[in-house]
Amino acid sequence: MTTQTPAPAPRLHRDRFTLTLDGVFVTWGWLLYSFNPSVPLLAAELGVSNAQAGLHGTAMAVGAVLAAALTPWAVLRLGRRATLVGACVLITAGIALLTSGWTLPATLSGMVVVSVGGNVAVSAAQAGLVRHHGRTASAAVTEANGVGSGIGLLGPLAVGACVAAGWGWRPAVAVTAALALATAVAVRLLPAQGALARPLPRAGAGGATSSPHVSRQPGEIDVPARADHPGSGPGTAGPGRAVLASRWFLVAVVAALALENATTYWATDLVRDRTGAGAGIATATTAGLVAGMTLIRFVVGPLSLRVSPARLLAASFGVAIAGWAVLWTATSAPVALAGLFLAGLGYGAQYPLGIALLLGAAGGATDAAQARATVGGGVAVGLAPFLLGALADAVGSHTAFLVVPALAVLGGVAAVAGGRAWRRERPGVPVPAGDAA
Repeated sequence: MTTQTPAPAPRLHRDRFTLTLDGVFVTWGWLLYSFNPSVPLLAAELGVSNAQAGLHGTAMAVGAVLAAALTPWAVLRLGRRATLVGACVLITAGIALLTSGWTLPATLSGMVVVSVGGNVAVSAAQAGLVRHHGRTASAAVTEANGVGSGIGLLGPLAVGACVAAGWGWRPAVAVTAALALATAVAVRLLPAQGALARPLPRAGAGGATSSPHVSRQPGEIDVPARADHPGSGPGTAGPGRAVLASRWFLVAVVAALALENATTYWATDLVRDRTGAGAGIATATTAGLVAGMTLIRFVVGPLSLRVSPARLLAASFGVAIAGWAVLWTATSAPVALAGLFLAGLGYGAQYPLGIALLLGAAGGATDAAQARATVGGGVAVGLAPFLLGALADAVGSHTAFLVVPALAVLGGVAAVAGGRAWRRERPGVPVPAGDAA
């Protein structure tokens, strides 16, 4: 009797395509982690309430919904490369409007433009990474987000330094435009092939299109994403798709985005209220959250190739609750920083794992699944900061932050339910982590 040697875990191949698309996440990470902690400063600068300042999250949601409708069309008509380049240019235009605006309507308008460009870029890049990497997509997407948050770690520090120097938050946020333009140039230099190719019409599909070939690791089979692929039709759960699991993973993604944005928008306000720290120091403590997010993303990416990504996702929401507890009870800036770092260890795993699981459960319809995630995430980004800001106006930021553990519980339940649904819909098949085939 012979024993079979277990197949080695797949390894992530970091090629030029992957490293270039990481620039999209660097740009978006800098924007999120420099602007979001600046919102309380913007509120004081413009003389508006927390709820009104929280409307910048709503503006981001509007942009996300528009991007969800625009991205599949743009990828279909223009190709993924041209879509990414155009989105980066749009980010630059939005940043110019945002950082030059001195009224609430002007800054809100700038945020809508930035959000459209940013969400189109991230959506197109994530789907491109999934199609390019196949079985190692969870590691690719997680690492890309890790690179983005790693560079974004400097965002709160840059804002704090600019505020301390008397320049305000705007110069730090304006760096986003330079990053966007650099990424646009780098993407434009990539060959328009593989995951960046313009989709070709499917035979017999009446002009409906999809990328005909998915780039794989050396030795892997290149499987076309076809309209007649078993299980790829609406409402089915065949080999390529797990419908109920996909829905649960979408809930987890929405909860993760709501958690991250609510915290990054208003943690500065909470730290100022509870610890008495100055604006610059309170803003800089948000770097603790981003540091935790960055660290865990470089750990959980490779780990997701060996441990069930759904289980890792569920555990991450538990870690987020622990971090919230430390932050919520903190009365000094160092303890608040430690709480934010611990929360970041949970937050950092949630979105990349959730989106990889969602796209993996979607079979070949990765761009459509990404569009649904963009809409759901847009709603979360639009509502969570606004509602938490409104609650802070009414009952104070400390009590308002009770929303955070409630969202984490919702996300954890959805992650567990998604894993169970996958096992029911696809018995005997490991939970996917972004395999687009």
